[in-house]
Amino acid sequence: MTGRAVQHATFSIERTFEFSPAEVFAAFATAEANGRWLFAPDEAPKDGDEFDFSVGGRDHFAVKTPDGPTHTYDASYYDIVPDQRIIYCYEMYSGDARISVSVATIELSPAQGGTRLTFTEDGAYLDGLDLPRQREEGTGFVLDDFIRALRDQPR
Repeated sequence: MTGRAVQHATFSIERTFEFSPAEVFAAFATAEANGRWLFAPDEAPKDGDEFDFSVGGRDHFAVKTPDGPTHTYDASYYDIVPDQRIIYCYEMYSGDARISVSVATIELSPAQGGTRLTFTEDGAYLDGLDLPRQREEGTGFVLDDFIRALRDQPR
């Protein structure tokens, strides 16, 4: 096979929130809470999407870009410790092409006035279809949306 390659990379991103670990954890734990920060209004989950936030559970959704392919996310949860830790593996597709396979860890720890979230990803980025710096940048944007959603929710 020609043109096939794997680029391995690990990155970590930290954010500090003015919310308790329980409030931050809760924003990951239900489909409704996830929908407030993970999807743009026109990308809400559709029939065929799944969200089972439990050890052994699956998270699956697909988003069609306006002028491009459908991007699919398929994850399995391996470890969930309420208010402390979430570990899952996920793969991403662009159209029918698998672009990456990753292990992600979200760690929550008390910080002065709130919670420190550390997101670490160990990824295999495939065939130049996705790049580690793009994933890290995109994850940073998603975490920024997460912060905005937490701040905008009624307390």
